[in-house]
Amino acid sequence: MSQENVDVVNGLFENTNARDFGAVLEAYADDIVLVLHGETQIGGKGEIGKEAVGRWFGEWFSTFDRDYRFEIEEVRDWGDRVFVVATHHGRGRASGVPFADQAAWIYTVLGGKIVRCDAYDSRAQALEAAGQRE
Repeated sequence: MSQENVDVVNGLFENTNARDFGAVLEAYADDIVLVLHGETQIGGKGEIGKEAVGRWFGEWFSTFDRDYRFEIEEVRDWGDRVFVVATHHGRGRASGVPFADQAAWIYTVLGGKIVRCDAYDSRAQALEAAGQRE
């Protein structure tokens, strides 16, 4: 089952980069929980529910130009959890200023749907929170 979970999360990033936000939302369970840790708490500490999470990400994406994208650098299969490190790149929509930052996520996947997304500022922060080693 865990490779299927990795596939769900990889598909989420692929669909995000393709701007297929309908498919992105389809990857989420109706009661998904988004938890933002550290500096990532821009716009609050998180959201609950597919609509609220979709709105949060929509607002986030609206601050960037259409070139905003993710490049996955690391994926770890932890059974029902999937650890991802990626760099997101883009330019500010209004300013045109280039942006690049690495972040980490831990996705919990049950029944083929993402039920929880924990977003972290760094790989080290996410690994520590999960009690994992480098």
